[in-house]
Amino acid sequence: MSQTETNVASSETLGFQAEVKQLLHLMIHSLYSNKEIFLRELVSNASDACDKLRFEAIDNPELFQGDSDLRIRVEYDKEQRTVTVSDNGIGMSREEAVANLGTIARSGTKEFFSQLTGDKQKDAQLIGQFGVGFYSSFIVAQKVSVLSRRAGAPETEAILWESDGQGEFSVTTVEKADRGTSVTLYLRDGEDDFLDGWRLRETLRRYSDHISLPIQMLKEEWDSEKSQQVKTTEWETVNQANALWTRAKGDITDEQYKEFYKHVAHDYDDPLAWTHNRVEGRSEYTQLLFVPRHAPFDMWDRDAKRGVKLYVKRVFIMDDAEQLLPGYLRFVRGVIDSADLPLNVSREILQESRDVKAIREGSAKRVLSLLEDMAENKAEDYTLFWEQFGQVIKEGVGEDAANKDRIAKLLRFASTSADGAVQSVSLADYVSRMKEGQDKIYYVSADSHAAAANSPHLEIFRKKGLEVLLMSDRVDEWMLSFLREFDGKQLASIAKGGLDLDKLADEEEKKHQAEVAENFKPLVERLKTSLGERVKEVRVTGRLVDSPACVVVDENELSPHLQRMLQAAGQQAPDVKPILEINPDHALVSRVKDAPDADFDEWSLLLLDQAMLAEGASLKDPASFVKRMNKLLLGQSA
Repeated sequence: MSQTETNVASSETLGFQAEVKQLLHLMIHSLYSNKEIFLRELVSNASDACDKLRFEAIDNPELFQGDSDLRIRVEYDKEQRTVTVSDNGIGMSREEAVANLGTIARSGTKEFFSQLTGDKQKDAQLIGQFGVGFYSSFIVAQKVSVLSRRAGAPETEAILWESDGQGEFSVTTVEKADRGTSVTLYLRDGEDDFLDGWRLRETLRRYSDHISLPIQMLKEEWDSEKSQQVKTTEWETVNQANALWTRAKGDITDEQYKEFYKHVAHDYDDPLAWTHNRVEGRSEYTQLLFVPRHAPFDMWDRDAKRGVKLYVKRVFIMDDAEQLLPGYLRFVRGVIDSADLPLNVSREILQESRDVKAIREGSAKRVLSLLEDMAENKAEDYTLFWEQFGQVIKEGVGEDAANKDRIAKLLRFASTSADGAVQSVSLADYVSRMKEGQDKIYYVSADSHAAAANSPHLEIFRKKGLEVLLMSDRVDEWMLSFLREFDGKQLASIAKGGLDLDKLADEEEKKHQAEVAENFKPLVERLKTSLGERVKEVRVTGRLVDSPACVVVDENELSPHLQRMLQAAGQQAPDVKPILEINPDHALVSRVKDAPDADFDEWSLLLLDQAMLAEGASLKDPASFVKRMNKLLLGQSA
């Protein structure tokens, strides 16, 4: 810093983005118990800066300016109470410094802050998902200075960014002899632990040993006269300085894998699982892929950047190579290092490359194998995984035809055989519990778990002890259009078509159903005439026990639930007329049967509207429904 020359005329003071202020306050108070992560984050940023320089220099070697030995250096000064992390990477221009250090320029920011609860432990996890990055410096520092010059820029166009983290920062144009960035932290009182060479080395080895660049500190020797360690002028490397994914698996500890995950994912928590493999054959590549413990807050944001880090022959290419994994595995983080792709590979080349297709297919199979092992051998971990990522995995049924059967085995659902809304039942579990004579996997879909669990369509199934899967995720209806069967058993909606349970009924039940249908023919015809164009058909059903009526649709028509989803999304949904099914044993149906002509239309409309409400539909004229119901409850004649 002392070598800089300030140009006062080019200095300006700016205010932090409101979200940055909020993040700084939350981070300082929520992450203080793990404050040494600032060093991991600054070293990670420095490593990224060097990776980006190496990538840009592929097309523009002059950026190296005769210095291609990329490195990170960490220094401390007890007298000045400072810790400095420097790199000779890509550096920043004035505009980049303002954008990167003064604002949070990423999608989903608003959603991130809306999920904060005030609970320090929960918020700490969420902040970790967001990526604490550079701002973690203020956990231990009362002031932070950033001196940077972008590679290729003149010495006179360096910048000095400074802030106390309270609300404003200054940016000044200065001179800097070499490219790269130095971040200097002026430590708060009580943070003397970080003014110790041994503590810094130990922290760097624990958190950043996986960094492929050399992390250097000045060598220290024992001074017997001063009875203390003193720094020499010789730099020594304190990490292994080779890419973690290139090492043999047997040489890497679980702790090293976890720290590497936190580096590539910018996560605060440990991963749930990982897989590390070298693939040889038609395509040669190494994959180190991680399943996070928590879903990112922006998982459903279409504009969010996602994907794994792509390296080619250990040269960093891009942070978010989404083409290397299918969309339903977009939560996976990690690194893929290809030996076959060209160093100047672009996103367009990634989309068309046969090598990329092979990597994509191989990586998808590897992740599915990891999930299969988790489901079979680590049930608690898989339950946590499904809670976080189950809805995304369901997308794979329609997106990945080659692996549809494998994905189907990983699916979990709520069920009438399980308590509560927990999705814990696999399709294999269901098939193993099927009744003798049962040849279908039954399900019901609704807008919520409560609506599915209380659907009138379930009544006959509960009476006969038949299990039904309860589906209420938004993706379920779409998924079911691709998942028609499992293990040779057809998946059947209990709210569609005529219910065929004859194989599970005895002769006496079949005889009774035939007699009832014949006896209620006059009522069915009367209801058809009364309801007219409002319904497609009216019929007697054996699917109801406690409810007077329900509505269903034909087998190949859109379910009411899917119609409502399409309408909510602003899409045109076909007008599907419902089929009204009545319960001949219900007292209300008997009341309708005996109603005088003057009241019959009112009773028939009440029966239909009740069935629509039970299905979760919204009535077109709720005021008329209330008026009609009140009139009939009071016994008033038309």
